[in-house]
Formats: sequence, C-alpha cells, structure tokens
Amino acid sequence: MPAGVGAPRAAERVDCRRVKCVALTFDDGPGPYTDALLHHLKAHRARATFFVVGRNVAANPAPVREAYAAGHEIGSHTWSHPDLTKIAATRIRLELSRTDEVIKAAIGVTPKLVRPPYGAVNSAVRLQTTRPMVLWSVDTLDWRLRDSAKVARRTLASVRPGSVILFHDIHASTVRAMPHILKSLSKRGYRFVTVTRLFDGKPPGTVYGLAPTDHL
Repeated sequence: MPAGVGAPRAAERVDCRRVKCVALTFDDGPGPYTDALLHHLKAHRARATFFVVGRNVAANPAPVREAYAAGHEIGSHTWSHPDLTKIAATRIRLELSRTDEVIKAAIGVTPKLVRPPYGAVNSAVRLQTTRPMVLWSVDTLDWRLRDSAKVARRTLASVRPGSVILFHDIHASTVRAMPHILKSLSKRGYRFVTVTRLFDGKPPGTVYGLAPTDHL
C-alpha cells in the first residue's frame, strides 16, 4: 500500500475472489462506544472501515489511533456532516481538507476514502475529490431502530458476498448487536475486510455501493 493514505497497517491476507467477504463500515464516530466496538472486532479477528467525522476526531482522537493501529481503515465522513449536494464547492473542499488534517494529525496519514453524509453525491461533489466515494449496499437502519436484536436481524437477512454494510458506532445498540452479527456471519463463512480490500484494484474517482439517497 502506498505511503500517505489511510489504509490499515496490518496486511489482510484475504483474497475476496476466492472467499466470501463483507466490509463492515461505521459512520459518525469516534464516539463513546467505539472502544467497545474495537474489542468486539478484535475478538472475531475482523477488520472494518471507520468513516469518521472530523470535528469528533478533533475532540477525541484516541479511538481513531487505536482503530488504525489495530489494522482498521480510516476514511473521511467530512468535518460537520453536511449534505454535500446542498453546499458550495468551496465549503465541500473545506469539509474534506479540515477532516484530512485532523485524521493525519491522529494517525500520521491522510484518508484514502470518502463517504458523503447521507450518501448524497452528484457530479458537482465528485469534482471536488479524486478519491473513491464509498456508499453502501446494506443499510442496517441502526440509527432509526436503536434495537440490537432488530439491527442484527436486518443485517443478517440482507448480507450477501461483497456487501458493504452501514452501521453507526455512535449508538450503543449497534455495538451491542455486533457480537451476534460477527459470530453469525463467521459461521456462514464470511471474512470481514476493509473497503479497500473488498474493492482492491478498483479505480479512484468512482462511487461504490448503492445508497438510498444516491442520485447518480
């Protein structure tokens, strides 16, 4: 992996062309439950991708450093979580650049991936960065359900090989659901990889995944 990008330090020796892979992604952190989530991921030898909000990183960089050191991937979820399709190009660039700065200050590298808040992206937004914009193919609705059992059921019913699964680690119910989700998917033969590993070899400047609010 080239230097200067927010990819995980530990190499993932997984070939997703040969085994069933999924990418667990967690938005909006770091938050008060991120440390507990990292414990669950470690227990199941799972890699994940964290799309962090810049102002949250500035307030609490330690969980981001811990996640990166554990081999997880760190991506940008902007500074203040605006709908990028509704703001000016200059502000889009500022949202991304400020987040890049605090992530680099925390882990020493710049994030390689961007997840636009709400999955809202259009041609004007894409012009502001050459980095891949990562959406999702499974929406757990954890932000709405706030119920561990319901989040787990919805996740397990929706996952397919190659899924990019959307969670939010700012919710305690999501983190409580993770041991069951990880155990169940492991029993089905799934491997948990970062987004970069899942889409290994895909070109930059592309939008990956299908979000409900995607207007491409």
